[in-house]
Formats: sequence, C-alpha cells, structure tokens
Amino acid sequence: MRIFLIGFMGTGKSRWGEIWASQHNLKFIDLDIEIKKKIGLSIEEIFEKKGEDFFRDVEAETLIEMDQNDNCIIACGGGTPCFKNNMDWMNENGITVLLNSTPSKILENIINDNKERPLLKKINKGELLFFIEMKLKERMDFYNKAIIRLEAVELNSNSINAILNLKSTN
Repeated sequence: MRIFLIGFMGTGKSRWGEIWASQHNLKFIDLDIEIKKKIGLSIEEIFEKKGEDFFRDVEAETLIEMDQNDNCIIACGGGTPCFKNNMDWMNENGITVLLNSTPSKILENIINDNKERPLLKKINKGELLFFIEMKLKERMDFYNKAIIRLEAVELNSNSINAILNLKSTN
C-alpha cells in the first residue's frame, strides 16, 4: 500500500502524513526531504541555483523511486501532481488523497508556519492571497484526479480510515 498525499502548500500533508503513518505503523516519506538528500541542497537553493525545471525533473525521478517503498504515506510537494505525468503515475501506483482547503485558510497556515517556500520568496504578503487563488486554479484539474478528497479543516486522527477502508475494498 502506497498513499500519496497531495494538495497545495499549507494543507497539512506532512503533518497529517506523519500522524497517520505513526498510528498505523506505516513509513512516512516527505518527497521534498528525499529531494534535499539526493541533491544536497535545500528546495529553495535548488530553485535558486538550478531552476524550477531542474527541480521538477528531480522531483519526478524521486517520485518514481518511491515504487521501492510499500506500506507508506508519501507527502508530495504542492506542484508534484502538475508536472511530468506525476499524477497519472501516482494513481497507477497507489492511492492519491487530496487535502483540500480554501485560499484564505491556506494563507493563514502559510503565514503561521516557518517552512521554506521557494515559490513565495518574491511575493509580498499583499499579493499572497491572489497568488494562492491563481495557483489553485491552475492546479485544480490535476488535484481533482485524486482518488480521495478530504477537507483539510475537517482532518483528524481518524481521517485516514476513509483511505484504509478504500484500500480494503479494492
């Protein structure tokens, strides 16, 4: 079993992935951390020094390497489903779960956490909500290919049961 958590930054993919994995004795993998290990640079440094195209190539390559893992939850970057046929690959190789949220809730979460967010580096706070709305609109066709859709504001430790129940019926 491989569960891919997808959704926009700030929807709780890493947070809930870690919680659910520990509850069910599953391995937790954060795709961005795997990319950092592979390249030896932070995501921000990869974007700055090598560019987004390079990052997306490495991201797709690292994602495909996840087929070596089983019984795991993989938190993907917000853009992962939108490039290199990644969404189709994830749907063929596991269960995709969209953690969905509103632009205003995403903005609140992003402002309140201290994660590095290279796509936001050059955007001032006043433009941030508009940026989130536009990016969500761009990505929604990819996000909507997810097998399961969960609302981020409703997530709790039992939310994974919907995913596990789907897996047991297949």
